[in-house]
Amino acid sequence: MFTIIGGDGKEYGPVSAEQVRGWLAGGRANLDTKAKAVGTEEWRRLGDFPEFSGATPPPPVAIGPVDPKAYAADLIARGSPLSIGGCISRSWDLLRSDFWPMVGATAVLVIVAMVAGSIPFVGILASLLLGGVFYGGLYYYYLKKIRGQPAELGDVFSGFSLALGPLVITSLLVNLLTGLGVLCLVLPGIYLAVSYSFAYMLVIDRKLEFWTAMEVSRRVVTSQWWRMFGLVLLGAIIAALGVIGLIIGIFVTIPICVGAMVYAYEHLCNPPPKA
Repeated sequence: MFTIIGGDGKEYGPVSAEQVRGWLAGGRANLDTKAKAVGTEEWRRLGDFPEFSGATPPPPVAIGPVDPKAYAADLIARGSPLSIGGCISRSWDLLRSDFWPMVGATAVLVIVAMVAGSIPFVGILASLLLGGVFYGGLYYYYLKKIRGQPAELGDVFSGFSLALGPLVITSLLVNLLTGLGVLCLVLPGIYLAVSYSFAYMLVIDRKLEFWTAMEVSRRVVTSQWWRMFGLVLLGAIIAALGVIGLIIGIFVTIPICVGAMVYAYEHLCNPPPKA
């Protein structure tokens, strides 16, 4: 049995070695994650334990065509109920553990995206096509933070280098389909906006093709749609409080909202393997 220190600085465990291997395979831990065996007080790297020295830390990525229905069904079968409060509290803990780097990186990305969107004549097109690229890079930065991996300022722009084409297409389709849904009595648009919450993360993290990522996200989120809707709604309220806080408050509330979404993604799209 082992206890580990997660990316948010909290202790998790004791859990079995098999559970730890599941976290390693799913990207929730890596070989540099601090851990201790039950009955000892020494914190060591997971890679220093013989049980995990041969483990592969990088999360699995898609190889070849993926059936979105089967892919999503497997995630849903291994999943568990999403805790809205848990996502928010873990995000807040993560932010407190690395406050200024996360606030700074998020602020840089937000400012660049706002400037790109304000350019006359091309701003709307830039937002439509590059929104997913900006979000994808920001999510990737937060994923690395959550997983205890080294993350740098440049990672917030990794959407341009890691998955530019797929993220552009995903951004275009998500915006168009959500917009059409809004025109169809609004409710379909709300459903799609929430259901596509993980599309960009699945593209940049799991290397899924744009339509596969959108369908996997839709199916996984639909299985717990009201919980995800509650998380999105609460995130919007938190972001609004940042605006009330003399505008500058959004640079604190946005990281909380983004982190909560990424924790939700890890919970629903990166569940531990079946026992």
